[in-house]
Amino acid sequence: MEEEVIGKAYDSKLMRRLLAYMKPYRTVVAASLILLLLDALLQIIGPLLTKLAVDRYLVPSPHRVAGPLDPYLSSDPWTGLTQLSLLFLISIMLAFAFNFAQSYLMQWTGQKAMFDLRRDLMAHLQRLDVAYFDKNPVGRLVTRVTTDVDVLNDLFASGLVTIVGDIAMLSFVVAVMFRLSPGMTGLLLAVLPAVVLATIQFRRFAQQSYRRIRVAIARINAYLQEHVAGIVVLQLFNREERSREEFARINRDHMDAYKGAIIAYGWFYPVVEFLGMLALALILAYGGFRIHSGALTLGVLVAFFQYGLRFFRPIQDLSEKYNILQAAMAASERVFRLLDSRPEIVSPAEPEPFPDGPVDIDFDHVWFAYNGEDWVLRDLTFRVAPGETIAIVGHTGAGKTTIANALLRFHDVQRGAIRIGGIDVRHFDLQDLRRHFGVVLQDPYLFTGTIASNIRLGTSAIDHETVLDAAEQVNLLDFVTTLPEQFDSPVRERGSGFSTGQKQLISFARALAHNPRILILDEATSSVDTDTELRVREALTRLVAGRTSLVVAHRLSTIQNADRILVMHKGQLREFGSHQQLLALRGIYYRLYQLQYKDQEPVGPEPGTPASVARG
Repeated sequence: MEEEVIGKAYDSKLMRRLLAYMKPYRTVVAASLILLLLDALLQIIGPLLTKLAVDRYLVPSPHRVAGPLDPYLSSDPWTGLTQLSLLFLISIMLAFAFNFAQSYLMQWTGQKAMFDLRRDLMAHLQRLDVAYFDKNPVGRLVTRVTTDVDVLNDLFASGLVTIVGDIAMLSFVVAVMFRLSPGMTGLLLAVLPAVVLATIQFRRFAQQSYRRIRVAIARINAYLQEHVAGIVVLQLFNREERSREEFARINRDHMDAYKGAIIAYGWFYPVVEFLGMLALALILAYGGFRIHSGALTLGVLVAFFQYGLRFFRPIQDLSEKYNILQAAMAASERVFRLLDSRPEIVSPAEPEPFPDGPVDIDFDHVWFAYNGEDWVLRDLTFRVAPGETIAIVGHTGAGKTTIANALLRFHDVQRGAIRIGGIDVRHFDLQDLRRHFGVVLQDPYLFTGTIASNIRLGTSAIDHETVLDAAEQVNLLDFVTTLPEQFDSPVRERGSGFSTGQKQLISFARALAHNPRILILDEATSSVDTDTELRVREALTRLVAGRTSLVVAHRLSTIQNADRILVMHKGQLREFGSHQQLLALRGIYYRLYQLQYKDQEPVGPEPGTPASVARG
């Protein structure tokens, strides 16, 4: 629905914000404007030189009024025509040079301004909360940075300044024509109301068509993104024919929308051309009578024909510029709406320094809900000692991943507090807080680049030896050494070409190379095969050694050696203890274990196991 918003044809507030991006280049814009005005003046000179050539040399008129060039022109017709031809050629060449320079400068300025705007958009997107991206589709955000910014580039490069040029051209042409013949100027202006009416109708039709085109393009992009990403499922369920039919319908809507724009352009330009020719016919008839009566010279009539062609061209351009302006206003409204969105989670004005040395993690009566009072965490209280490995298990939706998100301040809790080293996490600088964490997710994400760049992830302090050591410790080195380019092997989008286990091991190496003080593993082994799981479990053992670790897991085999296991159920901490203690309790954890290992008899508690196990 947002794509259908047209916005005002002109909004002064939005325009001021847009012009702010051109302010650093105002000298270049001023030079471009001066060149455009000079080009408009040169467009006036050509018909005047033609008038002089006709009235002085080709058809000498006794009624001709001497001009400023007469003293410098030869009385010989051939010499005089040669002089005027050279002047005409010089004016054409200067107009070409001015037009080229002006166009180059404005294109350069437009690209610079859009570079700055895209940079600001990207920086702003990285400052927004994770919750913002949960509510806004990625495709829409990409459109803001790409398509909408391109529309604004059209406004800067061929819109704003050229509008001034078209208006200047019209003003200069009308002023000279009035000076030459007020009567013929009146005839030319007589068709102007019809031209304005045609322009208004064209604008209305074009506006409706562009709205439909914009919506159709958005739907095509969304459909393509969804179905290309899901091509495996599409082919698995033999849905190709149905998908082609749906895409054909959306594509046809786009074609029909463009047909409306084609029809609008198809009749508008011929109508304006017809009205222009009608005005020239009236000028021809009127001028002929005036020449016959001796009140007008032939040179003036010839000049008027040339000015007439120059008069209607800017009017056609202005109608096109109006469409550019309207599209730019709609695009800028969407772009600035994104830039005006403010993150809800920000660093405090005077942040606390992250404590040195071993730190504990304390969840103190934490309540959290994504929406209203639909609580995902309910009065959650537990403490993680320095160097302790805590595992968190439970059914889907129990709140396991939410605990990690709240600890990293991707979301802020509504009640209670989360403390690290006795300091509320809301009192830390966000970057300083997250710098001390290493996170391995269930769905490992790799960026386009190389294996080494994905392990370093932009941290220049991580040298090759650190990368090599991290890969060796997490059992990745054996795989990397089989590749022709080893750590320089290319990684395609999202790690395409690597197995899930290989991508997960790269994620482990990434976490280890950054040497975090606190480690979070969010179901890091849930999508790998048994053989890879054994490799991952070995890597996991090395990864958590000596670190405070929170391990969210579905596979209970990976967390049996954890110091403590927290059992979550419907947002509440229901049980905690060691693996053997929880089995002895025969509660939720015992049932989870039976579901995963129903063909095996659960191992009972070892002799002498203490009974100090808490149940919620």
